[in-house]
Amino acid sequence: MLENVVEFFKNLPDKVCVQCGDKMEEQSECYGNTCDKCNSL
Repeated sequence: MLENVVEFFKNLPDKVCVQCGDKMEEQSECYGNTCDKCNSL
């Protein structure tokens, strides 16, 4: 069962910024959907 959970998370698509579409570096404590570049605008 644990292997299925691990495979699920391995197969998730990359997180992308909703404004510019760039791939985001995921952080476990962050649920934001915009990258640092777009947040600072």
